[in-house]
Amino acid sequence: MTTIAPSLLHEPGSPAYEDACVLFNAMIETRPRFVARCSNPGDVAAALAFAAERGLEVSVRAGGHAVSGKALCEGVVLDVRGIDFVEVDPARRVVRVGGGATWAQVDRATQEHGLATTGGRVSTTGVAGLTLGGGSGWLERKHGLACDNLLAAELVTADGELVRASATENPELLWALRGGGGNFGVVTALELTLHPVGPEVLAGLVVYPEARAAELLRAFRDLMRDAPDELSLAYVHLTVPEDPDFAPEWHGRPAVAVAGMWAGDPAAGEPVLAGVRGLGDPIADLFGPMPYAGFQCALDDPPGYRNHWTAEQAHDLPDALVDAIVEQCRARPAGPSQLFLVGWGGAMARIGREHSPLAERSARFVVHPLAMWEDAADDERAIAWSRGFRALMAPYRTGGAYLNFLGDEGEDRVRAAFGADAHGRLARVKARWDPRNVFRGNQNLLPAP
Repeated sequence: MTTIAPSLLHEPGSPAYEDACVLFNAMIETRPRFVARCSNPGDVAAALAFAAERGLEVSVRAGGHAVSGKALCEGVVLDVRGIDFVEVDPARRVVRVGGGATWAQVDRATQEHGLATTGGRVSTTGVAGLTLGGGSGWLERKHGLACDNLLAAELVTADGELVRASATENPELLWALRGGGGNFGVVTALELTLHPVGPEVLAGLVVYPEARAAELLRAFRDLMRDAPDELSLAYVHLTVPEDPDFAPEWHGRPAVAVAGMWAGDPAAGEPVLAGVRGLGDPIADLFGPMPYAGFQCALDDPPGYRNHWTAEQAHDLPDALVDAIVEQCRARPAGPSQLFLVGWGGAMARIGREHSPLAERSARFVVHPLAMWEDAADDERAIAWSRGFRALMAPYRTGGAYLNFLGDEGEDRVRAAFGADAHGRLARVKARWDPRNVFRGNQNLLPAP
């Protein structure tokens, strides 16, 4: 039987164990048998062998931000946060990132050279999980999703083999990793393309009273229908936080906002944003030149809440849908729940199916409710509010799915993320690298027969 160093394996009650079991979504209360704190690929291989010999399931915990909570299982959790190196090659415009690193680490390191790649809008999100699931972020309309910038990856297979995927080494595996999730192994390193960004960008948000919701959503829609690639925005229905940027009389009150950035010369972005900033009498207009890395952590979600997320994609937002969305938003449960409605398109929509398995890139908008609350007694009401958006979107949705915005919504939604052909191709890649479906703590793909 495989033996593991005591410093690697942790059981309930130890500080390392308890720390690993705290995820972003406070609804998750899974208690694994063991936590393996991995700091290199050898640790990962040893932990996988340990679990296999004892018939224990495994999962991978990095950023812990996935709302599904599948980072935890009842067997052995591989905590890879110790593999968090960030190595920037400014000459080649490539960054090599450990599988346990977060976007805050990457953004700070790359911005020292005036470079960046598409990363998550929440800086505590893990790089690997976000990239493997697609990777939506403020640079997506200019430079594609995070997965579109994935040049290579190193992973440990279920059999403990260290494998590299690139354009010349296992290229079919690289294709699958560009959106196919953590289905194929434990990713310990990623190489991502960097682009000149910043150090200052035009970014921020403009906030209006809730009574202006339909007006602002229509202005946002009209702007994003044909927006330049440099512009990336989201419409947000939120509760005004107790923050000095907002007058005290607005604290705790419902409001609407447009947030985002212009990935180009800040002066050129000012007139483009006039359509959403110029409606008059905002609660606050916080758009302005600011450091890119600073904006990347400016909208971090608060941890510690119970969470339920879902999403639907649409090609357009006709007026009837705008009105329905606004009405549903007004029924938000008390607390920090919000609607985050993203404008897609641009470069990410022009990526072909031979580069990435993700389907439905033609969608122009993603309607993404995030229910967040504290009391378990409110579970049913908060989840019903979130799911209500799927019902109202039924006549308008494309049928596609972006899995990083979803909880566990079943196999049909996984298939919808890829389409029939790409799903079948992914299943064949799964059969090659994980035929026993060891890595099922994710939006799971079953291996082809």
